[in-house]
Amino acid sequence: MNYFSSNFKLGILGGGQLGKMMLFDTRKFDIQTYVLDPSDEAPCKIACNHFFKGDLMDFETVYNFGKQVDVLTFEIELVNLEALERLETEGIKVFPSPTTLRLIQNKGVQKEFYTQHNIPTAPFKKFSDLENLKSELVNQQSEIKLPFVWKCTEFGYDGNGVKVVRDASDLDHLPNVECIAEAMIPFKNELAVIVCRNPSGEIRTYPVVEMEFHPEANQVEYVICPARIDDEVAQKAREIALYVSEKFNHVGLLAVEMFQTENDEILVNEVAPRPHNSGHHTIEASYTSQFENHLRAILNLPLGDTDSKVAGIMVNLVGAEGFSGDVVYENIEKIMAINGVTPHIYGKKQTRPFRKMGHVTIVNEDMAKARTIAEEVKNSIRVISGQ
Repeated sequence: MNYFSSNFKLGILGGGQLGKMMLFDTRKFDIQTYVLDPSDEAPCKIACNHFFKGDLMDFETVYNFGKQVDVLTFEIELVNLEALERLETEGIKVFPSPTTLRLIQNKGVQKEFYTQHNIPTAPFKKFSDLENLKSELVNQQSEIKLPFVWKCTEFGYDGNGVKVVRDASDLDHLPNVECIAEAMIPFKNELAVIVCRNPSGEIRTYPVVEMEFHPEANQVEYVICPARIDDEVAQKAREIALYVSEKFNHVGLLAVEMFQTENDEILVNEVAPRPHNSGHHTIEASYTSQFENHLRAILNLPLGDTDSKVAGIMVNLVGAEGFSGDVVYENIEKIMAINGVTPHIYGKKQTRPFRKMGHVTIVNEDMAKARTIAEEVKNSIRVISGQ
């Protein structure tokens, strides 16, 4: 099929920043795009060929949108699966497939999948609701021991739906929904590997990255590539990521988040079947960005080189605490004066505390210098609101 400068139509479910960055590459290749998003102010709106406003969880909306395109992909997992399954049976190519997404969309199902396929992961137990978890916790024979990590199985995103429970009273203000209680594992590092695979079976991995998190918001503050870990640990992480990819049989990108334990074991935390925050640095630091490789994969084109050209660090730009309203990027001119620094602004007009508003990539041949500059960037720019 001719994808370039043709009547081919690529559909994207979700019009946020991940879609917007994907559209940079569809523009580069002159691929016609259709985007569906519930917000009139979606970042994708300015860059796609055709924009549709609608509910991503509504069957009719997703189904009718999908009937207009040749290949359908998504930038967020919270989409109507039944509509995707119907479209697939009617000949629309959907990547990643609804079968893969069904195994990932619910975190309880995802964790059970790891257990079934001998994928190393932290011990856990699934509960139909919070009340059942509370009942289990007071049982002296319970497998659940404090502290543990509570996760809702559905609709969690960007750190929402995750809480460390150190005392039973920490459960009091959590929603009464299906959830999992996961053992807290002491770890050295949080790592991620992005795997790229096309329908022909060609597969590549990006170098292992290291993630540093905000202690309160449970959001990534820094992504560091390559991860500052031993080669043997990095190799083990890539091998496990490839095994996870093989078992999910996914097409497109699969971001595999992991823990490196104190004993250098690798435990899989969770996966995302789409472009991912842990791969934003690839735009500047890699030969082929994660967004371009996602397109190459879902269109069954040869995959691009996933090696890094230079060391890369990504700093997330999130709304500062105490500010809501029309966004202002304070001191952005200051960081733009630094060599190797590239800001990406997502196009969200309104800021609020911890909302992802953009990111900054720092590239340098020297990792130590890149990390120093990243700290300077983090301490200089603030995402605030106008007076």
